[in-house]
Amino acid sequence: QLQASGGGLVQSGGSLRLSCAASGFSFDDYAIAWFRRAPGKKREGVSCITTADNSSYYADSVKGRFTISRDNARNTVYLQMNSLRPEDTAVYYCAPSRMGLQCSLIPPAPYRYWGQGTQVTVSS
Repeated sequence: QLQASGGGLVQSGGSLRLSCAASGFSFDDYAIAWFRRAPGKKREGVSCITTADNSSYYADSVKGRFTISRDNARNTVYLQMNSLRPEDTAVYYCAPSRMGLQCSLIPPAPYRYWGQGTQVTVSS
């Protein structure tokens, strides 16, 4: 499973770093993606990173502000979020890419292991 953590309350323009820790999971066999769900909206892809060459992908809404990275030795993926905006407020989740080693920002489905995610709240 993958467990997201590191969320919190931050002012607009602030920063947070989210962590996604893997356990009981073949971390090296999947690209890992971050998703978020804002109140009343569908879950959307935010960023994804491959395992082979650390290629990264971002939704247009976060390009230039968010940076994804992974530490395979620690089975952890990070999402550094800078210049946060109120519209970034959401519950953030991590999950393996629906395309295995290749990245996809489309949420995997069906997927039973979303967990509670981590809440990010950006105040204006």
